[in-house]
Amino acid sequence: MHSCGAIREILPDLIDAGLDILNPAQFTATGMDLKELKRDFGDVLTFWGGGVYTQSTLNNGSPQQVADEVKRIIDILALGGGFVFAPVHNIQDDVSPENFWTMWDTLQQYGNY
Repeated sequence: MHSCGAIREILPDLIDAGLDILNPAQFTATGMDLKELKRDFGDVLTFWGGGVYTQSTLNNGSPQQVADEVKRIIDILALGGGFVFAPVHNIQDDVSPENFWTMWDTLQQYGNY
């Protein structure tokens, strides 16, 4: 299911209705803390997306900030499986090639899960 925003409160109902994949894990929305989502729903949900924030980090961050965020999120969501790396949203034209390739290279380095 694709749903942007703060849907933490209704996730149990969605899971009861058959939800097994959430796209994206929009961690900047209220209540969408990745550690809590993984802890509370990681045994029944696959998180598809949420690998890097496209509206601040990927487009405005330094390459080091991009690498740090990608690694941090992989460390949280990939633990035990159930994570498909993708950005929170589509990559826009304001993302520098350097930041794009930093995201990609960091995924290649840490994304074997």
